[in-house]
Amino acid sequence: MTEFREHTDPQALRAMAHPLRLRLLEELALRGPLTATELADRLGDSAPNCSWHLRQLAKYGYIEEAPGGVGRQRPWRAVARGNRWGARTDAPELARAGDETEAYLVDREVGELSGWRERKRREPAAWQDAAFLSQSLVWATDEELEAIGKEIKDIVFRHLDRMAEPRLRPPTARPVRLVAWGVPTE
Repeated sequence: MTEFREHTDPQALRAMAHPLRLRLLEELALRGPLTATELADRLGDSAPNCSWHLRQLAKYGYIEEAPGGVGRQRPWRAVARGNRWGARTDAPELARAGDETEAYLVDREVGELSGWRERKRREPAAWQDAAFLSQSLVWATDEELEAIGKEIKDIVFRHLDRMAEPRLRPPTARPVRLVAWGVPTE
């Protein structure tokens, strides 16, 4: 079962929602472990700037040092944990940080979906057939909506360990973005 990070610090949420930091996290999840210099080369940034942002991500537990390096040649790896925030009892500053983080992440994922729509006809047929978009309008109680969300999260998080452990990835696996939301409508 996947371990979750319960966010109670607005700074930790804001640390994740930074554009370069999110790109660093994704590179480490997709290709890590990597050093700040390797990440800078991949992302077209400077090694010192990447190093500073990596230390910020590490400060909040999103990444950790990987074995096998020292000093400037120290590799980093993503920490495979889910993130939770947005309880109705959150302090106002934490609620604002959560709202900002959600807005940034949703905008980013919508952009990635648009990118897929532009390139999907150039993808192998099997991947075109496997990809999906599901849009529905259903009637549900708050308890049922909560259960639907839990089922979706359970499905997604069964595969989260593959982020940090490449040996768990099947040979034909590739990174796949999974986004779902269920929100009441008026």
